[in-house]
Amino acid sequence: MRYRNILITGGAGFAGSNLAVYFKERYPKTEVFSLDNLVRRGSEFNLPRLKKAGVKFIRGDVRRPKDLDFIPGIDLVIECSAEPSVLAGYEKPAYIIDTNLNGTVNCLEFCRRRKADIIFISTSRVYPYDRINAIGRREKATRFEWKDFSGVGTGFPLTGLRTLYGATKLSSELILQEYAAAYGFKSVVNRCGVLAGPWQFGKVDQGVFTYWMLAHYFKRPLKYIGFGGEGKQVRDLLHVDDLCSLVDMQAGILDKINGNTYNVGGAGEVNLSLLEATGLCRKITGNKIKIGSDKRNRPGDIAIYITDNREVTRQLKWKPRKQPVAILKDIFGWIRRHEPMLKKLIM
Repeated sequence: MRYRNILITGGAGFAGSNLAVYFKERYPKTEVFSLDNLVRRGSEFNLPRLKKAGVKFIRGDVRRPKDLDFIPGIDLVIECSAEPSVLAGYEKPAYIIDTNLNGTVNCLEFCRRRKADIIFISTSRVYPYDRINAIGRREKATRFEWKDFSGVGTGFPLTGLRTLYGATKLSSELILQEYAAAYGFKSVVNRCGVLAGPWQFGKVDQGVFTYWMLAHYFKRPLKYIGFGGEGKQVRDLLHVDDLCSLVDMQAGILDKINGNTYNVGGAGEVNLSLLEATGLCRKITGNKIKIGSDKRNRPGDIAIYITDNREVTRQLKWKPRKQPVAILKDIFGWIRRHEPMLKKLIM
């Protein structure tokens, strides 16, 4: 590991905490700092595992530059601090802009002053949902399928509506590119699809597959929303361990991939519809729960999103390793091991 001091923003969140523990366990001599404001409910439960791994936690907020200033010797920032909820963007627009856009600017200012490199965790939500939904599709027994399209690559058009969340992330990407070029630090952007795995406190619009498993485990009702209300919407999913291995690889060759943007997800091999996820969750938990139906689409809803991973696979020889059943079983095992904690959180 060429970097000796790593700062992970949003470091008590799902992606951030897993990355922090991964890097500290893999590189014990590297100092790993985790910065988080603990606003998102559940993030506080990650603090004991960060401490156990030897990660140095700092309670701070990327919206406040002074919270970043005192962190010493950082030479790599992994930026995971965004508010990742699409619905929250419409409920609290000023907050999501302040966190996701102004927070990124503060992180970039930190990189400029400290001459630190940055790996930016972005989202597939930068792509316009109206263009994605316009792709021809057919309806099958358990899912929607695209007719003549295999996946969204980085060359997919960016003009159109993408939700306030997606707009803040794309804006952050553009500003990051300007900062990196102007001030000479290295950067890479990962546009992630749906992430899943242990230590994700899933919600209906963020972390949906973990949310689905939590509901089945604790026998809480669910609802299929939009596109006929039958649960045929499809997403690819990526285990957080696969993201960690990719970011580790990128950190080792950042000088060679400087300035690149990658689409990162489960692609054609690792994807599920909600209806298919229901069947797997029932099988794994042994529980059958009530699932309602609402045919109305919400702002930004997408019928199908599957990542085109070919660029990152070609350049870095990286592919997702964990398949849907293994991902859901990992989540189930984590819930079972931490049932009392999670029961308090969701009840």
